[in-house]
Amino acid sequence: MRKILITNDDGINAPGIIRLAKAAAKLGEVWVIAPENQRSAASHSIILREIVKIKEHDFPVKDVKAYACSGTPADCVRVGGLSVMPYRPDVVLSGINYGYNVAGDIQYSATAGAAFEAAYQGFGAIALSEDSGKCHEVTDAYLQELLEEYIDVKYGRDKIININFPGCPLSECNGVRRDCYASIDSFYHARYKLVETKEDGTRFYAVDDIYNEDAEEGTDFRAIVDKYVSVGIVRNIS
Repeated sequence: MRKILITNDDGINAPGIIRLAKAAAKLGEVWVIAPENQRSAASHSIILREIVKIKEHDFPVKDVKAYACSGTPADCVRVGGLSVMPYRPDVVLSGINYGYNVAGDIQYSATAGAAFEAAYQGFGAIALSEDSGKCHEVTDAYLQELLEEYIDVKYGRDKIININFPGCPLSECNGVRRDCYASIDSFYHARYKLVETKEDGTRFYAVDDIYNEDAEEGTDFRAIVDKYVSVGIVRNIS
């Protein structure tokens, strides 16, 4: 039986990880080891100079062993796959993230960071993300099918499978685009707004990004804009 480790960056109580665990439980023995709190945008960071705390967690999916972790998503993969589980996982599923992880956002994503750590440790690695809205019809329709297709696939220690589900109604989804490459652009172009200047010259800035949908053909970004499920292989170049 497959040994499946699931983590995320939205925290162990996030709806996405619960839905993912329910689907994965049909494919093997599931262990959930996820951050106790929100850890978005932590990328591939790990804790080195603090103790990592693991605590058993009451998880709402039958027969799933679950633990909350004080560390980052990458820590969850490391401590979970190397120490907490009595055997190494065959595959790590990271997600389902609340918000897309495509294009330039992949480099900041702790969802992707956890999957990259899994690949580095020699485990199968799949990152899964969806739109941050309330419509998850496409995810619910395609999740099981794509898990079954890719759960036994490995691309080496520097590559992960990255899946993103559009937030449109199922009736508007155009299907699945495979072999998408990661765009060098992004949904949001970065800028900052000055919000306050103190008398001593200290300045305070807040993110004020500009929304963008000008995506290149063949990319994960373009697939999502065109209302396709995006499936691609992403290489860790860090």
